[in-house]
Amino acid sequence: MKVIVTGGAGFLGQLLIRALCERGRLSRTDGGQYEIQQIVSIDQAQAGPLFVDERVSYVVGDIANPTFLSHVLGRDTDSVFHLAAVVSGGAEADFDLGMRVNLDGTRALLEICRAQTARPRVVFASSVAVFGAPLPDVVSDDTAPRPQTSYGTQKLIGECLLNDYARKGFLDGRALRLPTIVVRPGKANAAASGFASAIIREPLAGCEVTIPVPRETAMWVSSPQSAVAAFIHAHELPEAAWGSYRALNLPGLTVTMAQALEALREVGGEAAAARVRFAPDDGIMRIVRTWPTRFETPRADAMGFPRDADLVGIVRAYARQYAPAVGR
Repeated sequence: MKVIVTGGAGFLGQLLIRALCERGRLSRTDGGQYEIQQIVSIDQAQAGPLFVDERVSYVVGDIANPTFLSHVLGRDTDSVFHLAAVVSGGAEADFDLGMRVNLDGTRALLEICRAQTARPRVVFASSVAVFGAPLPDVVSDDTAPRPQTSYGTQKLIGECLLNDYARKGFLDGRALRLPTIVVRPGKANAAASGFASAIIREPLAGCEVTIPVPRETAMWVSSPQSAVAAFIHAHELPEAAWGSYRALNLPGLTVTMAQALEALREVGGEAAAARVRFAPDDGIMRIVRTWPTRFETPRADAMGFPRDADLVGIVRAYARQYAPAVGR
């Protein structure tokens, strides 16, 4: 079978491609299990080393270009994991770019999926940014999305399009509302939530970091490993498990920056914790304060989606892989 991963050269995309290669098989919409013969990564660039496997190929191009997408997907694509996006801070700073990639690109991709010979299965990476103030104390499966950022608006429209394409029988879609993913390695991106990883990543690397929100700021977070497992689990669930609406709030953890600092101290010691300072930034706060911080996810729990145990475990896992001198 042929699998497409948009945003495949990014951090999560690379983890997902590696996991798919290790798994070796996926289900099709006919319910059968098939060997993965080809994985095609689509991204706007290929910075840094990429995972190498004879089944994996990398293509650079514009996801909002239907001609490009049609050429890459052909008519024989079985599954699509749609991770490509302009992240929250970037979409807020450049409205036109966010609309082009997050909305026009998603619509173009769905149209090419619609043209496949066999109805493909599509897993869409949405975000908890689809919710916005005013918010209840705890967001439930019944809380209505009300985005307060361009990024959240674009993701919600993508969910609605995916659901309608699925309702019409053009594809088998499922959308996952991801928590903030921590800890992301490498250089910081334009995500407004980037500080949630920076508070761990930079101090463990021996660098000082300034966190642009107060210590009491809470985030709904998940580990990269749980996110990748959720993508694959979402793909493998039978279509009937999703019901009439295909978007789902994923499990996560509510973590304040004060708790993140304590987790850093437990794993990296006082020297690492001393590298953190707080200097709130009004621009970042305007975005972050619209996001939900506490969820109840009984639907996802009943469907078997993974949940991280605690933040310290997430930080230890990161340290073992990316800061081995600390993580031992």
